[in-house]
This record gives sequence, structure tokens and C-alpha cells, in this order.
Amino acid sequence: MKKKMMALALAGAMLAMTACGSSGKPADTAATKAEAAAAATEAPSSAATQAADNSGKTYKVGICQLVQHDALDAATKGFEDALKDKFGDNVTIDYQNAQGDSATCATIVNGFVSNQYDLILANATPALQAAVAATTDIPILGTSITDYGTALNLKDFSGTTGMNVSGTSDLAPLDQQEAMIKELVPDAKKVAILYCSAEANSKFQAEKIEGYLDADKIAYQEYTFADSNDLQSVVQSAVSECDVMYIPTDNTAASNMTIIKNITEPAKLPIICGEENMCSNGGLATLSIDYYDIGKAAGEQAIDILANGADVSTMPIGYAKTTTKKYNKEYADAIGFTIPSDYVAIEK
Repeated sequence: MKKKMMALALAGAMLAMTACGSSGKPADTAATKAEAAAAATEAPSSAATQAADNSGKTYKVGICQLVQHDALDAATKGFEDALKDKFGDNVTIDYQNAQGDSATCATIVNGFVSNQYDLILANATPALQAAVAATTDIPILGTSITDYGTALNLKDFSGTTGMNVSGTSDLAPLDQQEAMIKELVPDAKKVAILYCSAEANSKFQAEKIEGYLDADKIAYQEYTFADSNDLQSVVQSAVSECDVMYIPTDNTAASNMTIIKNITEPAKLPIICGEENMCSNGGLATLSIDYYDIGKAAGEQAIDILANGADVSTMPIGYAKTTTKKYNKEYADAIGFTIPSDYVAIEK
């Protein structure tokens, strides 16, 4: 009897060994493969994530956005969509808004650095400058940055930074913006150039526009404001002294277009804006780029860095591929202005 029991036990042990590999894991069989396929079909989110990034790695990405307004929001959305499409649940995105305060940008990005995030997106120039001050190791991508050479104080900037920084620009061709002023207000005697003195990229755009105006012998005057507190008085001065206004892509102005509009619209002053969302909220016309697209392009750069190990320091700055002449029909009607037929009305 004992011999029979020992034989049965030995047979059971051999059967168990047959069903397992040397690692102790179940051997591949048609049944187990079919079960795995069924499990993958029943859990599409997990399978999709693995297929999306081909690695199973996880990433932590921090987004510091200077202020909430439509253009920057669109860029952030494009960036997030690109990363989620690629990495799915394998990427954790920490979005924080500085509410227009540069010191808060520094606090936000220092937190990203302390938590050893894999990449930082800086949305707008003060956010980029804060990120650069916080780390030389973590890859930084900017978006909604007009000119990286100006923002980072780089001499002989030629398209790459040579630092742990790259990204995308929101600069629309400034010569074409100046041409828009001439086209829409051909009899303009003096152009008001309005921008926040605290924004280096706004000054960069203003100086470029001034060069084109000089070449066309059109007079101009700068009207700068330190913050929203003195904006109203500055705009009132501009309205009384000029017959057309140009506002570059300026975050402070963009956040306060209602204040500007409440003064310029009753005065029937045409305003040419540097970007579409500013125009939509109180301007006449703009040479528009798509902020969602430049945000998504920055997301694609992030994917190249995180998934493929691309070197951010040699990655060229990206620019919008297309521009469109657009106008604000509501503002045009309010000031009694006729817009040429090749301009597209901004959808609201």
C-alpha cells in the first residue's frame, strides 16, 4: 500500500513539473495564449497603453502656465493631448497655473524639480525663465514663446539653444503684421504700439514692427504699461494721440482685452493684434496661428525626448506652419469698419 501511495505521489509531482517551466511560470499552451488574448480584449485601456508607448515606462511631466487665457489654454491642451495619445495612463501630467505671477512660476517649477519630474513644459516666457533658473538637468520645453533668443538672453541665437531647452514659438511673421496695418489703415498718420514693459518678448516684437514702420515712413509711438493697474490711463493716452493701435502677443494685454476694448471701441480705433484670442476679445484683425497646434508640436517634441532619448539641446525650435488673416466681426461692426474679402471672421 505504501509503495502504491508513493508511486501516485511521484506521478503527481512529475505532472506538476510538466505543467511548469524551469522558472516556475505556466508553460505556453494554446489554452493559456487564448486566455491572454481574451484578457487583452477585455481590458482595452491597459492594452492600448502598452501599444501606445511600446515600453511600459511611466513618466511624470509638469506644466507651468503663466496665466489663464484662451491662447495659452489651447497650447496646454494640445500638449496634453499629444502625450496622452502616445503614453495613455503611463504619463502623469501635473498642470499648475501661476495666475500671472512670475514668483509663483518659480515656486511651481521648483516643486517639479524637487519631485524629479522627467520633463517640464513652460507655457509663456516668465514660466520658461523660471524653469531655466530652477534646473539645468531636466529637459524643458517652452510653448507660446515669441523669441527664445530674447527670452533666454542668448547671443547669436540660430534656432537651437545648446541648453536643456527647446520648444515651440507663437511668432507670426512680423513683416506681414505690419503690412496688415498698411492694408487696413492706409491713411494712418501714427501707430500706437501697446505692450507690457515687463514682457521681453513684447518689446522684441515692438522693435521689429518699428523697423518695418520706419522703412515705410509711418510714424509710431510706444505706449507701455507695467501691469493692469496703469493700463487704462495708458490706453486713453494712445487713443487720443493715434489713429490705429498694434498690440503684439503680450500675456498681460491678452488678459485685459476687455479694459482695452472699453476704451478703443467707443473711439472707433482699429486694433491689429499679435494673436487670434486677443483679437477675438477686443481687436479688429490679426495674422493668426493655431495655439493648439504649437502646443501639440511641443508635445511631439516631448515624446521624442521621453520615448526616443532625443537631445533637447540640439532640438530646433518649432514654428507655426500656417497663418490666416482673421478679423473680429463684432468689433468691425461696432467701429463701422469694412474688412477685405480675404479675411476670415473669427468664430465665437
